[in-house]
Amino acid sequence: MSRHFADITCTPGVRATQQRYLGAPLPTPAGNPEAILGDRERAFIAARDSAYLATVGEGGWPHVQHRGGPPGFLRVIDERTLAFADYGGNRQFVSIGNLAGQPKAALILMDYPNRRRLKLLAEITVLPADEADPTLVAAVGLPGAPPTERVMVLHIAAFDWNCSQHITPRYSARELAALDIPSTPSHP
Repeated sequence: MSRHFADITCTPGVRATQQRYLGAPLPTPAGNPEAILGDRERAFIAARDSAYLATVGEGGWPHVQHRGGPPGFLRVIDERTLAFADYGGNRQFVSIGNLAGQPKAALILMDYPNRRRLKLLAEITVLPADEADPTLVAAVGLPGAPPTERVMVLHIAAFDWNCSQHITPRYSARELAALDIPSTPSHP
């Protein structure tokens, strides 16, 4: 676990639970307490075609929503900022509504074939597309997609590479095609 991630997530309750189950709280890792995305993180993020976004509503309940697009839909703006275009979906606006009351969120990005997972904690600013910087709107827009309704700007607070022990390898149709494996079984 990285220091900036531990500083946020290892609350007194977490430390007490570590004490109970491990006999002592885990030490806080050394290193930079600030979340600065390095080359490894930026390359990993740019290659993802999917992410899970977790927010918390006013009632305290978590909500997890999938976000996706072509690889790179989640744009690296700089070493501390990401952004993506938010398009109309089921029109429930749960994530957007939750972020209006509590802008803190978590993202999980998966690389199933290589059994890698990156967790991100961020404060998210939701910008209506017609009020956002046109350069930013253009930077996050996806080719062939409808006009962007909103831009989600993620100000990274922490990130951590997670244990791969229990990640089951899975492959998308695109990944199977790159391996020259049909994505659907052939029938005689």
